[in-house]
Parts: sequence; structure tokens; C-alpha cells
Amino acid sequence: MNRLRRSGRLLAVLAVPFLAAACSDDDDAVTGPGEVGIAQVRVVHLSPDAPAVDVAVNGEVAVAGAAYLDATGYLPVPAGDVRITVTPAGQSSPVVIDATVPLGADASYTIAATGLLADIQPLVLLDNRSPNGQAKVRFVHTSPDAPEVSVAVTDGPVIFGGVAFRAATQYAEVDGGTYDLEVRLAGTSTVALPLPGVDLAGGTNYTVFATGLASDGSLGALPLVDAP
Repeated sequence: MNRLRRSGRLLAVLAVPFLAAACSDDDDAVTGPGEVGIAQVRVVHLSPDAPAVDVAVNGEVAVAGAAYLDATGYLPVPAGDVRITVTPAGQSSPVVIDATVPLGADASYTIAATGLLADIQPLVLLDNRSPNGQAKVRFVHTSPDAPEVSVAVTDGPVIFGGVAFRAATQYAEVDGGTYDLEVRLAGTSTVALPLPGVDLAGGTNYTVFATGLASDGSLGALPLVDAP
């Protein structure tokens, strides 16, 4: 999987306000009447022409200076209707994303900034963080100018078929191992992106994003580990 990973620095994560809001003074781990549960949220910057951004949750900056292809770890956030705002790094305006997202208690999500800056939108994904002995992997199409695609074993069968922009597949379970994969134009054998030597460990869950632009040759893949 390291052969697919594109370089990205670790984001500055300011999770303290969320922890303070979510925990009682006695650090009781059980949610009582009138208390909110906790959701886990990962933020990914996948807008190819957008600058570095700050991401605020309910008015508190949670991620500072996220550049393209940066991804956070999972942040604890009070469950419920959560307001997500995105602005250029270090600025309060313009607000390029302003969305209210319902988050369930004890659930995990990826929120990705997708599309070109003129049409940037959040993509909210419910993540599976319950591994078993198999490798679990899903594919998410976030290349704004790429057509509908499929993911297949090289010279072999299609694993995920007909995935459109801003669409995500279900998780597929496969044996742990190293796979030669390719992203094809849907319904054809035309390879848009070869993915050789993809390492999928048993007992690990993955999300693989198609990134970049087909028009300028920057089409790529960003794999992230969901669990463990």
C-alpha cells in the first residue's frame, strides 16, 4: 500500500474543544440522559485546485492548514447535527463549504472536500472500522473530470463496477495479500490508472480514493486505513 501513498504532511489537529464538550467532569464513559454521544470524524482535502484550508466544526477550528491530499486521523466530535465550515487557511472568509452534517453516536465518518474550487462540496462517508480476518476495501471516486470508472484485477475480473464522481462502493472482503489492480473506464478494458502491487493486510479495513485530474495527468490514488 505504501507504493500508492502520496506524500502529505500531518495536519495540525486541535481536538481539545471537542473532548471538553463531549466528556463529563468525572470522565464517565457511559452516556447518560441528556448527554450527547461521540462520533469519530476524519477530514480529507481532495479538491485539486483548492488552496490549503482550515476546517471548523461547530465554530471551533479542528484542522488548520490542510493541503491537498492531507488527511487527519479520527477526531472525537459530539454526535448530532454538526456544522462544518471550510475557509482558506488562516482566513475567516470566504467560506467555501458551509454544511450541516448529521453524525450518529459511536459511528465513524470520513468528510472529504471534493470537486474543483468553483463547485467544492463535502462528501460524507460512513466508515466501517470493525475488522475481521479478511481485508476490507472500498473505492471512492473523487476525480472531478474523470468519467465513470471500474476497478479490476489486472487482466482479471472487475471488483467494483460503474463508480461515478462522488460515489463510494460498499466494502469488499478479500484475502490479505498483494494485488495488481487497475482503474478502467467503466464498461471498457481501457486502463485510466494502473495500481500495481497493492498490499492489503488481513484484518485491516481500507478506503482508496481516486484523486487528481484526468485532463492534466495527475490522476492518482490515496489509500487510507480505516481500521485497526
